[in-house]
Amino acid sequence: MRPRLLVFTRTADYRHDSIPAGVDCLRALGAFDIEHTEDPDAFAAPLEAYRAVVFLSTSGEVLTPAGRERLAAYIEQGGGFAGVHAAACTEYGWPYYGQLLGARFDRHPELQPGRVLTEDTDHPATRQLPPAWDFTDEWYDFRANPRGTVRVLLRADESSYRGGGMGNDHPLAWSREQGTGRVFYTALGHTAEAYGDPRFRAHLKGGIAWAAGITP
Repeated sequence: MRPRLLVFTRTADYRHDSIPAGVDCLRALGAFDIEHTEDPDAFAAPLEAYRAVVFLSTSGEVLTPAGRERLAAYIEQGGGFAGVHAAACTEYGWPYYGQLLGARFDRHPELQPGRVLTEDTDHPATRQLPPAWDFTDEWYDFRANPRGTVRVLLRADESSYRGGGMGNDHPLAWSREQGTGRVFYTALGHTAEAYGDPRFRAHLKGGIAWAAGITP
């Protein structure tokens, strides 16, 4: 039996047109059984039925107070969590979530091509990736650099695009532990086309599998 994921795509602010492509991508990876929902009441059920919870381009305040408590308890007790793209634009009013994810979204320049640098090649989210690869995205800047509190996996080469605001050290994807749970986040994934990119698919598959605790 494949591990189950709860994929949550509720939006209370900007809604990405790429969400359906993202859900289809996760199903097509073939590694997980996907339960997709936008209903915050899904967090009233026992989350232990899932190996990981995935926030896929969520935005704004998307959980009830009870849902926040259940998600935090699930992760602290060993559950997995993965955030994709606008998951960093979520739950600004919940301090725990900012700690959980590792950083909060600040701004981004216009959508444009740029270059991703693979910093850590010894992680399931990055083992299949080249040292540098071209990608089109919004190149999120964060309110604070998470380095030092997370394991940085990918960073942006700001010399490859216009409008970057974090300088030479610009993390894009990382992993960390929270309680006894595992957390993976990637800022990539703005466009529907991204979810058809084999490199991005390998990145998602490895990162989510790691968060779910099903890879070494």
